[in-house]
Amino acid sequence: MRPVQRHSCAIFQLGILPLICIFFLSKNLFAQEPPRHEIDINQFIQDLIPIATEENSNEGLYELLFQLYTNPLDLNSVTTDELTATLILSEIQIKSFFDYRQKLGPFLSLYELQAVPDFDIITIRKLIPFVIVRPKALPFKESLQNPSQHFLLLRSGRVLEKQKGFTSIDTSSRSTTRYQGKPLYGNIRYRYARAGSYSFGFVMENDAGEVLSWQPKKQIFGADFTSFHAQIMNRGRLKNLIIGDYQMQAGQGLILSGGFSLGKGSEVIRTTYRSTLGLRPFTSVLESGFFRGAAATYSVRKELDITLFYSYTRRDGSVENNAVVQDELTVSSLQISGYHRTKTERENHGAIGEQNVGFHALYKLLSQRGQIGIAVLNTFYSATLHKKDELYNKFEFQGNQNTIVGIHGDYRWQNLHFFGEGARSKSGGLGGIGGLIAGLGRTIDFTLLIRHYDRNFHSLYGGSISEATRPINETGAYWGLRYSPNRRWQFSGFYDRFHFPWLKYQINAPSDGQDYFLHALWKPNKKLNMYAVFHEKHKAHNEPDSRFPIPQVLETTRRTAMINFEYEMPLKFSVRTRLQGGDFWYEGKSKSSGFTIVQDVTYRISKLELSGRIAFFKTDNYDSRQYVYEKDMLYAFSLPAYYDQGTRHYLMLRYPLTQKMKLWLRWSRTHYSKLDEISSGLNEIQGKKRSELKAQVMYQF
Repeated sequence: MRPVQRHSCAIFQLGILPLICIFFLSKNLFAQEPPRHEIDINQFIQDLIPIATEENSNEGLYELLFQLYTNPLDLNSVTTDELTATLILSEIQIKSFFDYRQKLGPFLSLYELQAVPDFDIITIRKLIPFVIVRPKALPFKESLQNPSQHFLLLRSGRVLEKQKGFTSIDTSSRSTTRYQGKPLYGNIRYRYARAGSYSFGFVMENDAGEVLSWQPKKQIFGADFTSFHAQIMNRGRLKNLIIGDYQMQAGQGLILSGGFSLGKGSEVIRTTYRSTLGLRPFTSVLESGFFRGAAATYSVRKELDITLFYSYTRRDGSVENNAVVQDELTVSSLQISGYHRTKTERENHGAIGEQNVGFHALYKLLSQRGQIGIAVLNTFYSATLHKKDELYNKFEFQGNQNTIVGIHGDYRWQNLHFFGEGARSKSGGLGGIGGLIAGLGRTIDFTLLIRHYDRNFHSLYGGSISEATRPINETGAYWGLRYSPNRRWQFSGFYDRFHFPWLKYQINAPSDGQDYFLHALWKPNKKLNMYAVFHEKHKAHNEPDSRFPIPQVLETTRRTAMINFEYEMPLKFSVRTRLQGGDFWYEGKSKSSGFTIVQDVTYRISKLELSGRIAFFKTDNYDSRQYVYEKDMLYAFSLPAYYDQGTRHYLMLRYPLTQKMKLWLRWSRTHYSKLDEISSGLNEIQGKKRSELKAQVMYQF
């Protein structure tokens, strides 16, 4: 261990207040760490993306942040990309962190973060849930007996009103389809892990209406969806080995996106850069976007890592015999909803085999200022994908095999961070993305991102930043700026201009669009937090209910404004009030407007935590619907759409039954004033209200 006095003198050389030195001279403090409280991931995401939409619902972001929380990063071994992935630190702060560690050596305690130049107390409080100072590594056998995470979680619930899919068949109706299972849904999660060493776990889930079955050929093992992983890490040159379900994140997500994308939101700067996190276990209940098989990362040299992976899994789709080619099976699209409730949905469950073979090489500069990587992914399907014979599908992926090759890299110079990635798919289509993040002094941050994806660029596991849901048929430029004159105020915004060179679904012509966002934050102290947001987006869309065979393309405009007020007394109570409204209209047509007023309260009485919401909303129709994140149980994500007119409220209880067992109960209800039928199809409810009851138990061994 380095001498404490030398450490103290070095801190003085960095210009830190003498008080910090006195703080570190106390040997008794070295063994202490700040308390690591359970955090509200939903609130974390709401701060990053205050105005939610269907496009940025970000359940993948929830899973990534929770993995970071349950597998905290060691300050003494964390890489630049891993630290960037927390979405908390600016470029200047990241540079200060690594300069500090390089000059002074390993951290002794989390409290030492207070000595890092450019770190403030607010930033440190946000960072602490995601980092640790790990003690000396234990031998593997001994570490297996000392997991840092070991729990079993069970959740169940149901919609209290009867949905059409669970009613008896009406002989006078044309609809003869019903859900085959019970209205109860549930899932089980188990995890046995030690951060930085190993992780074993499984997830089993049944949605409401699904039945238990055993079809190993379709990878169905009792529950409708089963996921398993076994991972070991940092065993000599073997950096990572996963058997089971996993994801791979490399570069800017052009080829391998790992199922995670921040999207556009109030975090206008870090939106543009994606960290190379490599292999990670897949622990979500989402039933697509993951690999299933084996993967390993091996360190050939200190600066060079090689990753190889193989996957074979089953995907959903309606398979048919090709009318032209004998003995060839075709499918028009892969289904990703994950629902297998009706006879047809069950027949499509796991009907298509998908095989992936991938390679990734990453060369890291020893200075940690940059890296360069190469990625290759080959995908093969057991059936030929042939999309509907529509003009907008002319350049979409067709066939049963795709190979994509790309190169990515980034470099940090002073307060500038340059990054980019380019790739080519088997079709010859090219995709490229490049940008920079600049710290212009201590108060201004700027980012610029340019992207282009050919109309025949096919990246089946890509998820780089784009206006569309996939990186295809798009060219765009994004600018982001943040100004922080002091710790109390912050102003930020972005402008995104995009162009679609070819037709898209429900857009019968090449089109353009633009998206801009403004955000103002006032935080006078650690208890009070207020911010205001304005967001406006212009996009093209076919005219609805057109009288003509080929509808004309009109420009649509969606505007949303919001004011949010939060006040918190730590470990006692918190209140949050939100006023949100917006409108939507087609060019030359009348507007559809809507608003919502939301009041959230969380109150703690000894060990009991009660959370609740009451919201009033009113919209002209579904076009002007409003989305607002809700606080939910651990590992649960809630983002309902408010439309029509009515109220929405929920009440959630969290209570530790014993030292090792926690209980959550949650009841929610939406009451509509004007509707007599809620939802449609088999989810239709006769009446004006929709209620849901959920319960969850977590046992920590």
